[in-house]
Amino acid sequence: MPHRSTALPRLIVTLLVVTAGATPLAARDSLGLYASWGAFRDPVSPRCYAIAMAEPSAMRRDYQPYAAIGTWPRRGVRNQVHFRVSRRLAPGRPIVLTVGDRRFQLIGGGGDAWAVNNGDNAAIVAAMRSASTMRVSARDAQGRSFGNSWALAGAASAMDAASIGCARLD
Repeated sequence: MPHRSTALPRLIVTLLVVTAGATPLAARDSLGLYASWGAFRDPVSPRCYAIAMAEPSAMRRDYQPYAAIGTWPRRGVRNQVHFRVSRRLAPGRPIVLTVGDRRFQLIGGGGDAWAVNNGDNAAIVAAMRSASTMRVSARDAQGRSFGNSWALAGAASAMDAASIGCARLD
């Protein structure tokens, strides 16, 4: 059974930010809430994803940061890691994801970052299952260091719910 916590207001804000695109909010099915993570299915795309908003911060933000792990079954894409970071990224500078004690290089631009390849996607998802936190660190367009952090309690359950939810969309 999904764990409902005080993170629900943060998750609702995340959903409003992420789902503000062309597809109406009603087109997404909730697959469950797990601590600060949620799982959703969008049968229109079709896609499924686990998602969480970054930990609160008093630092300046250009964007509302979130982490999402998505699956697009008809495209053959599974467990693709995506981060919306809080600031516009400096071009050509490293973006580093730390999951527990593991470090991964990310690629990205604007306010978005992704795993370099499918092997890294799989390694990141595996690391997320056993770690308690993760953090993306980078430099913003003005050259200042910044980072966004996520608690990983509930992440594995949300990722599993998203995978199961998309099994029906193949």
